[in-house]
Amino acid sequence: MTLGLAGKKASCVAVWLSMALLPRKKKRKDPGLPGASHSRAGDGPLTVAKFSEVGIFLVERKMGSSRRSFLTQLARKKGFRVEERMSESVTHVVSENNSGDEVLELLDKQSGICRAALVDITWFTESMGAGKPLEVENRHRLQEALKILAENAQLCENEGRYLAFTRASSILKSLPYCVTKMDDLQGIPSLGEHCKRVIKDILEGGICREVEELIQNERYQTLKRFTSIFGVGVKTADKWYREGLRTLHELRASKILLTKEQEAGLLYYEDLIVPVTRTEADSITKIVEGAVHRFLPAAVIKLTGGFRRGKEYGHDVDFLITHQEEGKEQGLLYQVINWMAAQGMILYDDITDNKDQKWKNKEPEIFDSFAKCFLIFKLQKDVVNVLRPNTAGDDDSLAANKAKEIGRGGHAETCERATCAAVKVKDWKAVRVDLVVAPFSQYAYALLGWTGSQLFERDLRRYAKHFKHMSLSSHSLFDNEQVGRN
Repeated sequence: MTLGLAGKKASCVAVWLSMALLPRKKKRKDPGLPGASHSRAGDGPLTVAKFSEVGIFLVERKMGSSRRSFLTQLARKKGFRVEERMSESVTHVVSENNSGDEVLELLDKQSGICRAALVDITWFTESMGAGKPLEVENRHRLQEALKILAENAQLCENEGRYLAFTRASSILKSLPYCVTKMDDLQGIPSLGEHCKRVIKDILEGGICREVEELIQNERYQTLKRFTSIFGVGVKTADKWYREGLRTLHELRASKILLTKEQEAGLLYYEDLIVPVTRTEADSITKIVEGAVHRFLPAAVIKLTGGFRRGKEYGHDVDFLITHQEEGKEQGLLYQVINWMAAQGMILYDDITDNKDQKWKNKEPEIFDSFAKCFLIFKLQKDVVNVLRPNTAGDDDSLAANKAKEIGRGGHAETCERATCAAVKVKDWKAVRVDLVVAPFSQYAYALLGWTGSQLFERDLRRYAKHFKHMSLSSHSLFDNEQVGRN
């Protein structure tokens, strides 16, 4: 990332974290009605924008085009000015389930202009309810600052600080009131001194200097970029950073030997960083159910992860598979993966058998030993025909051929050439999918473990251990005292 871009981001974040509203911009005049601004609600007639000094831009990412269209029409009917594109006339950028850094990345790619306040969707809905633009509060900024610090702690492999900041951010999000002063936090647990210091800085000064400097930090930016690649962890990202790499272009042009997983991650990077929608997850669910029931008709297939928790977007789609007659599920995963691969549905796969011992030295509360497959799924945009078997030679694109070589154990050509093919106009999208197969006797624990969230699972297992003297994992629940007596 260039210094110019870092400077822009620093400026944007300073504005975003400040409590005061931005200075009002001059109203845009319309020849038909002097002194007023007009906007079109959907395909209907032009309507007068009562609050023309406030320009709203709705970020489509994670919000979705249909919801964005609905919110645009709603705002315009209530007299708000909503811009279709980012421009200097925008005063408020509204996003949903995005971090501030993610929004800044998107805005920089679109226009490089960022003088607006970055606000959460809650500001938008509350303003619509009040019938006027409300002052931007600190509650969302407080969460965001803590999330950024949590991210950095994770990139520095400081698990204690990561959990502390993540927990504090979750607590602030769950509060039924707006935090405007430190007294509002009296009696709230799990807020350490560092978290309180960050919150106090924002409440009193409008910004947190630590967070502002962190977002400009080259290591933070680079490691966050590299770890967003499927198959790249913190240690690998840090190694590449220390070797002088800073961008994906530099990584692709380098002679670094990548794993098959990392090759696939780079090949389909543009698709994999785009959130998976609920509609896409539902489509994949039907496909997976059809594939599994082809070999085991009575199998139980459950969508897990964030989608089971009610989220509308996610980074991947997770499934838990079992059968009430224990033992019937053995070997099922290979049958399903081989069949789906033959239909051209799989771009990359990595199967871990439940007999594999590579997890045996890992902590049981984090890892499990179920048979599972981490794969990159080829989701047709026209999902009606997605189950139709492909004939030989139907998909002759370089990206698809290289993906098959990566996924089925072949040797892929250079990432740069393959990536160029992957970003060509296509009628499909690469989506991360995890398939997990559990014996029925362990199904309930596996379902709990794979539903998440990670923080909830950690706290639940910690509670079981320290308060109930029991051991909870994705496989079982044991009474430690009873086991000790036996």
